[in-house]
Amino acid sequence: MAGRHLSILARQFSTSPASNAVIRSPLSVYGIDGRYASALYSAASKQKALEVVEKDLGLFAQTLKTDTRLADFLNDPSVQKALKVDGLGGVADKLKLSPLSKNLLLTMAENNRFTFIPAVATVFATIMKAHRGEVVCSVTTAKPLDAAMAKEVQAALNGFLKQGEKAEIEYKVDASIVGGMVISLGDKFCDMSMATKLNKYSQLLQASADRKSTRLNSSHARYL
Repeated sequence: MAGRHLSILARQFSTSPASNAVIRSPLSVYGIDGRYASALYSAASKQKALEVVEKDLGLFAQTLKTDTRLADFLNDPSVQKALKVDGLGGVADKLKLSPLSKNLLLTMAENNRFTFIPAVATVFATIMKAHRGEVVCSVTTAKPLDAAMAKEVQAALNGFLKQGEKAEIEYKVDASIVGGMVISLGDKFCDMSMATKLNKYSQLLQASADRKSTRLNSSHARYL
């Protein structure tokens, strides 16, 4: 069923009589925004317009952030859908978006998915990173890493990548983890923070104390 819906969406976005075969996204994405982004990826791949569409969606998402009147207009439930559809078409023309990108916006508008447009743009950007072999990575530490340590971390992460992939690393600082680091690499996650270790030790100690208390209570009950 999901595959059939994806095919329908891909055909809706397409502006040419290309093959109906769906070109799968290089990254598994889910939800309403994921379905639209995957269908758009398929249609844009057939037209060799991936980079153009990526740029279009980024431009439109940025416009929504800076133009509060447009955002309020689209999110206002009192405005009729037909008026919103016309408005979106006008904005797409003003921004000189490609026909494929415009079709996406109009299709989402017809389906009352106005609020999902920014999320679709974000998911599509993530899909494009995977398309280019970029693996999104986040490294969180309690204190900023110096250049030497950052270089060691990057070298270690590169060992988990496939041929042709490259890590796009974002370094974050969160004092609450106390020490160590928390790493996410694509769909992989590794928590090596001191805070997590201390929490585990605390849970073990509490569990041990609870078992000891249970045994003492049981022994006391036998003598009553």
